[in-house]
Formats: sequence, C-alpha cells, structure tokens
Amino acid sequence: MKYKNYRNNQIMIEKSNKALLFLYHTILGRIILKLLYNKPISNLAAFFLNLRISKPMINHYIKKYQIDMNLYKKKTYKSFNDFFKRELKDIKKTKSKDDFISLCDSKVMVYKITDDLKLKIKNTTYNLKELIKESLNNEYKNGICIIYRLEPKDYHHYIFNDEGEVLSNKKIDGKLHTVNPIVYDSYQVFTENKREVTVLKTKNFDEIIQIEVGALCVGRINNYSVKEFKRYDEKGFFEFGGSTIIQLLKENKVEIDQEILNNSMEEIETQVFIGDRIGNKIKKEKK
Repeated sequence: MKYKNYRNNQIMIEKSNKALLFLYHTILGRIILKLLYNKPISNLAAFFLNLRISKPMINHYIKKYQIDMNLYKKKTYKSFNDFFKRELKDIKKTKSKDDFISLCDSKVMVYKITDDLKLKIKNTTYNLKELIKESLNNEYKNGICIIYRLEPKDYHHYIFNDEGEVLSNKKIDGKLHTVNPIVYDSYQVFTENKREVTVLKTKNFDEIIQIEVGALCVGRINNYSVKEFKRYDEKGFFEFGGSTIIQLLKENKVEIDQEILNNSMEEIETQVFIGDRIGNKIKKEKK
C-alpha cells in the first residue's frame, strides 16, 4: 500500500504484514483468527497488557517502530498499555477557524458519498445505514467520507476538529478484524467491527457523524462523556491495536485539500498528523 507524507510529499510504501497475510489468507490462519475474535481471548490480552510484566515489550516496540519519545510527556510507564496511551507534549494548532484539521495521527483516504447513501471503498460497497445502524436522511448524499487509519506506532488519542455539542452517541458490538487495507476486498470491516457512533453539531462545519472502529485483538475504544466541546479538546483514545476513525460530512461544508483528493483517487493514502490542516470551510454553498 502506498502513502504520501503530507508534510514533505515523500512517497512511501508500507510493507505487507506477514502475520496478517497468514491470518487472513491461509486456512490455518483463519482458524486461529476465529479464536482471536473470541471476547475472552481479547479480554485476556487486554488484562496482560495492563500488567507490570508487559513492561519489557515497551523498548522492543519503540525500536521496532522507531518512535521518537522526545515528542511525548515524560513518564514512568506501569505497563505496555500505559505506554501505548502515552500523551504528546504539544499538538500543532491553527489560528483560522475555517481550517478543517486532522483529528489524529493517521493515514487518510477520502471517498464520495453517493446519491443512495453508499460508499465504495476499493472493491467493497458500504451502505451508510449498515455502518451506523440507523437510517440517514438525504442531507448526507453527495457528501464526503474521511477514513483515518491509525497504525500501532501512531499516537492513539484523538481530538474534536471544531467546537460544538454532542447530539447523540451509541455503541455497536461486533468483531475485531484488522483495519489493514489487505482485508478490504474480503471483509466488510467497517460494518462488521465493534464501533462507536457519535453525531456532532459543530459550529463551522454543520453536523458531522464520527465513527471510531475497534481493531484486531484489543483495539478498545475509550470516549469521554461530554456534552459540549472545543476544537483540540480530546474526544478519546484507543487502547492497543491499530484502529480507524470515520467521519461523514454533508455536501458543500468542507473542501478537502486537492492533494489528498488526488492521492485518494489513485488509492494512495496521505499520512497526516494530529492538528494538520487537511481542508477548509466552504463559506457559501455551491448552487
């Protein structure tokens, strides 16, 4: 899978994960996968990662993913999961309220919502009703869908990208497939996986539907209980595991930067960081 760094325009190639290829593309791997979906196994993994005996994993993880620890607040970590939830010292901030910012460190793809409220991601078609488990009105047709794919090495906290209020929130139970693109052709991960759906009324970008999606093995979603929020306030964080956040926006509310749109059309992800400007407010609706 190709991706482009948004800050330096460098094209990178993400290496295939051999473990995921084994799990999803071999008979034995799929048998093991069924065990990993099992909630007791997931809970056991979460329990272990919260124990002190998981601490030796930290240094190996830092070296493997070349994580710059100078970017994070200094802390003595009690467990691997405590390290995984590490906090940044600073978040890049923009002065313009019209800037639409990335809500997390991730690789981004943008898709068009069709007239019949569907999305086509690679060779898989998603119905928005199945995604959020309720019917949507036509306000979202011809809008845009932004998919933020977080990898295990990424910062796993996420923020609100505008000020506003929470209109509703619900949790949807499901499996914990990997969110790596290698399975997009075989599994409808975004409608099968465990997820949390929040409807946000924002000041500058109208109503936004945000969906946090859990991932393989653990990928626990931790959202704070808030009614009102400001831009850069933390919305929540994921525990161990690569995860995904999806945002659904109405038509003519946000103009995504052309480079990101061009990359998405070529099936190239764009690597962005929390607080990066990735688009801007459309001040006057197009006729």
